[in-house]
Amino acid sequence: MDGTDSKVNLGSIPLVALNVTVRKKLGLYLNPKHTVAADWTAVAETMGFSYLEIKNYEASRNPTKTILDDWAARNSETSVGKLVSILEEVERKDIVEDLRALIDEDVRKYLETQKKKAEPPVQVPEVDSCVPRTPERSGITVDDIPGGIPEMFDAFICYCQSDFEFVLEMIRELEQTEYNLKLCVFDRNVLPGSCVWTITSELIERRCKRMVVVISDEYLDSDACDFQTKFALSLCPGARSKRLIPVVYKSMTKPFPSILRFLTVCDYTRPCTQAWFWVRLAKALSLQMRSFK
Repeated sequence: MDGTDSKVNLGSIPLVALNVTVRKKLGLYLNPKHTVAADWTAVAETMGFSYLEIKNYEASRNPTKTILDDWAARNSETSVGKLVSILEEVERKDIVEDLRALIDEDVRKYLETQKKKAEPPVQVPEVDSCVPRTPERSGITVDDIPGGIPEMFDAFICYCQSDFEFVLEMIRELEQTEYNLKLCVFDRNVLPGSCVWTITSELIERRCKRMVVVISDEYLDSDACDFQTKFALSLCPGARSKRLIPVVYKSMTKPFPSILRFLTVCDYTRPCTQAWFWVRLAKALSLQMRSFK
């Protein structure tokens, strides 16, 4: 591609670099069923989705968006360059040409953001001396010992405030029973006064073996839950380490999040399996993780 492509290898740019505008326009090109030009089904097949998966995606209001999200979640090697190659492979070079300027702009913005993140902050010595020198921050949870070993947890609980009653039940069933698990519940364990996103990332990546995602209609509208889920998925593309465990505890009117569709769900809404719910969840949280730091 002109401009950006002549200087940057698009194969090294993750799919997350593409903004909403490009994704919407891809849907406008690929969602309609064409008798001649390849549509989203051809793209999905080239991405490696099975026939049954593609048939399931037909129920989605925006199948192009759904396959992009699922492709990125299950495959750590997705990139802007790979997407462009797929579009060219299914003979949709027209899309590549029409969206070239927008893709170049998104890549440029992404690279600028990454460059700013890599630059060391300009700080006076007094402020710099307060930043922990170790890879893991201390003093962010109630039981952290300053200068000591950071407090560790079996699971980070991703939830929205309207589901807090179920989180309390989870604490009773998993911490105060023979399972004796240790859960990280933000409202209970995290000290106030720190940057929410920084602390959340630290806890999910370094302090918690797994993350339980409490799925509900309200969860789908929560920016915090969206960030936590996507961050955890980025640490284990394809769920190879079984880090994420989705939990549904009440009926939903909205569709289940497509980004988690490929994970096995622990469902509390089915009366016939409720008796096994806590046993299954506790067992999943107790499994050893090979790559946990």
